[in-house]
Amino acid sequence: MTGKILLVEDDARLAEMVSGYLGEAGYRTSVAPTGEDAIATHAGGLFDLVVLDLMLPDIDGLEVCKRIRARADTPILMLTARGDAMDRVVGLELGADDYL
Repeated sequence: MTGKILLVEDDARLAEMVSGYLGEAGYRTSVAPTGEDAIATHAGGLFDLVVLDLMLPDIDGLEVCKRIRARADTPILMLTARGDAMDRVVGLELGADDYL
């Protein structure tokens, strides 16, 4: 049985690339391009992991993390180009399980 991953990424090219890699590794991936889409998609399905970008066009990934964590314990991996230590601390305090 493969895992089901919710990938939250607004860059379509990057989302396609990451989804492809995950698919090759045997994972089923759903892509949400905005924070609101991510919250709705997560609420409508059972996911084994959320891979979450911080920089989204509507609400930021930190808010998405907070909202998902308020109602579920799905592991959340923040994947972002922002490498500021404070972003990491805030993300982990809001409930992310790890930060890349």
